[in-house]
Amino acid sequence: MPNIEDQTITAADPNVDPLAGTVFSSHRTVEAPPLELPVALKPNTRLKMDGKKFLSLLPESAIPVAFFDPQYRGVLEKLSYGNEGENRGKRRAALEQMTEKLIAQFIRGIDKALIPSGHLFLWVDKFHLCQGVKAWLDGTNLDIVDMLTWDKGTFGMGYRTRRRAEYCVVLQKQPRRAKGVWKIHNIPDVVRESVSQRDHPHAKPVDLQGMLMAAVSHEGDYVIDPAAGSFSVLQAALNQRRTFLGCDLNG
Repeated sequence: MPNIEDQTITAADPNVDPLAGTVFSSHRTVEAPPLELPVALKPNTRLKMDGKKFLSLLPESAIPVAFFDPQYRGVLEKLSYGNEGENRGKRRAALEQMTEKLIAQFIRGIDKALIPSGHLFLWVDKFHLCQGVKAWLDGTNLDIVDMLTWDKGTFGMGYRTRRRAEYCVVLQKQPRRAKGVWKIHNIPDVVRESVSQRDHPHAKPVDLQGMLMAAVSHEGDYVIDPAAGSFSVLQAALNQRRTFLGCDLNG
């Protein structure tokens, strides 16, 4: 897949950007500060580490982009399908589950690490989309600014309707800004991308995540993922020439 930025108008000088005076400008003015990382945090590496420890090692207000895919059982436990881990979903059932309290702690840690006007892309399922995730944002400077639907193209579980989509909630750290921050404006809010879950039951779409990080960062910027799972964000960062920092309990 070609680099997303190669498909859009880019300009170092806003005088040559025909949209520079609008919110649709492709000129990004927000810059992340240079980082001095502790030895334990190795860029572009599949780190085996607890996510909360990882977040505690990050400098404050230094990261422009974060992804977070919490491992929870919202749909499965609240709707009581009852057979996960027996007839289906054995690998997913075996993963360590996050409590609502732990998810909120992760989000507070991400908020602390993000630069002003930085972005968090938060993956949620249908249950949490309907119930709302605002409680997770208590005590943070994060606002919900958009949402995307990922059409996986395959049928999942469901008692009444069968799930084939997941949702990416777009959050921005205050101050909320579009102009000079979000520089790619042709990303649809429904994206179909097939992903193999052979290696990990929570694998996420590499190309979609690459588009999102390209929209809100510069080449070389750091992108973090404190619960990396399949490390799809690592692959997306490499594809987009960003620098990945992330970890997972299973490495």
